Amino acid sequence: MKRGVLVCMSLVLFMLFCLPVVAQPSTKSVETIVIDDFDTADGKDWTWTVHSSRFIADGFPKSGYVPGIPNSLRPLRTADDPEAMVFGVNVAFDRKGDNWFEIYPATTGDDGELTSYEIPLQGLVTQLDFWAWGANYLYALEVMLRDADGRVHTMKAGTLNYNGWKNLVVNIPKHMVQQSRLRSGPKNLTFVGFRVRTDPAEYVDDFAIYFDQFKYTTHTLDNIYDGFDLRDIDFDAVNGGE
Repeated sequence: MKRGVLVCMSLVLFMLFCLPVVAQPSTKSVETIVIDDFDTADGKDWTWTVHSSRFIADGFPKSGYVPGIPNSLRPLRTADDPEAMVFGVNVAFDRKGDNWFEIYPATTGDDGELTSYEIPLQGLVTQLDFWAWGANYLYALEVMLRDADGRVHTMKAGTLNYNGWKNLVVNIPKHMVQQSRLRSGPKNLTFVGFRVRTDPAEYVDDFAIYFDQFKYTTHTLDNIYDGFDLRDIDFDAVNGGE
């Protein structure tokens, strides 16, 4: 009996170490996708805009692109890259309290008015990653995402009571629905915007924040299945619309 067991174990070890290793195809291709490097306002489907709560001071909020880059990102630059830029926002409020402002993507409509635009995030998103410059104010930074059921989730990214650049990572909870089970439903999680909230006791006379290198990590093939290309067939166009 013992001899038979030893022979069986020897065969198993032979198969493990002598047979060629065959790579199995992965159904979860992990990628990091840059949403915006903020080096230019051109080439995107949106522009960044800002709106705020009611006690904003006259002439605020102010925003724009300015030269700058976190020191940790400098080695990644090449001589052919354009000048490094970041997107900044300057706000002031007339009084302390529960003040807030939001930085969100928007597009210009046919009437020339800006309308909000939600950035689609491909695949199964596991985390958001960006750099934020803090001015050591006790303000809270939040990220807003809309799931495939239409609900907007407000997620804490951290407090801004530090000086200079900091890399912030927001992990996406597994329970968040990122693709509708319905053929007609949303196919992607979408980014709605950033929100900054003041602490009720913190100063509000002059605050600034900057953003750089906004990206996300995702399993790009997670929502792809055999026959995925048939999901969006337009039956009015089949056979020339007959």
